[in-house]
Amino acid sequence: MYLGGNEINNCMTNKYKIVMIVLGLISFSFSSIAQTDDLEKLLNAGNTPQKQYIHNAFKSSRVINGHSMEMLGKGVLDFRILHRFGTLSSGYHELFGLDQASMRFGFDYGVTKNLSLGFGRSTFNKELDGFVKYRIIPQSKGPGSFPISIVWVSGITMKTAKETDQFRAKMENRIGYYHQLILGRKFGTAFTLQLSPAFVHRNLVEYNSDNNNMVALGIGGRIKLSNRSALILDTYPILYGGRNGYNQIPLSIGFDIETGGHVFQLHITNTRGMNEKAFISETTENWGKGQIRIGFNLSRVFTIVKNKEGSW
Repeated sequence: MYLGGNEINNCMTNKYKIVMIVLGLISFSFSSIAQTDDLEKLLNAGNTPQKQYIHNAFKSSRVINGHSMEMLGKGVLDFRILHRFGTLSSGYHELFGLDQASMRFGFDYGVTKNLSLGFGRSTFNKELDGFVKYRIIPQSKGPGSFPISIVWVSGITMKTAKETDQFRAKMENRIGYYHQLILGRKFGTAFTLQLSPAFVHRNLVEYNSDNNNMVALGIGGRIKLSNRSALILDTYPILYGGRNGYNQIPLSIGFDIETGGHVFQLHITNTRGMNEKAFISETTENWGKGQIRIGFNLSRVFTIVKNKEGSW
């Protein structure tokens, strides 16, 4: 068939239009793909790894005697009862210590997730105690993480037992202080270790040769046995200021059992005092001589103020 000039021109024009349409579709497709990629990037930006804070290094804010790296939640009240029987070496006449008892009760409160306050009363020396506990930085993982928790504790104690000596009865001579830095880390899901250098000051000591200041290195550990139980250890070797033949290393070993809102700790220990000043500076009983006590701690937490901010 013969095509004239006009028909050839029309055919070429149609082919040009088709090519332009195809090129336009291809360009649109690439543009859509690019926009889709950009959209996916925006959506995936929210899925980048986030910093995660470490929880449940210990089941309680105390290891056994000493403070742990754990903090109470904001608005949470912890009512604690600590009980120590007499020494096993007291023999069957005292039912191996079960006829004797010392105890402390206390209330700890989470002002914020990083700040707690507490006070208590012990039968040992009829002593009152109070403390402030502040978490400087928590352990975390992910971007900008920190490998350990750092917590500071400062406390004050006051003996209220009757004194016949007027000098000992003065208020300033009944006071003691302690300061403690807790460096702790939870390794995986089953093991926690913390080191707690502690400084204790007593305004009045028993003998002139005694040092008013003492320094100890607290060591606390936890090995998880199940979701609700763990093996725990708490000790404070004295580095400075102890009296030879008098001060013994406070050492406590026990089990940690969680039952709902309760944490129950059953342990054996050579300490009778139940605040840092008392058990660091006034532990005189020797494990090697059987001068150990059966004890338990009971912790019950209550949510006093609902935390609207949520947790980490």
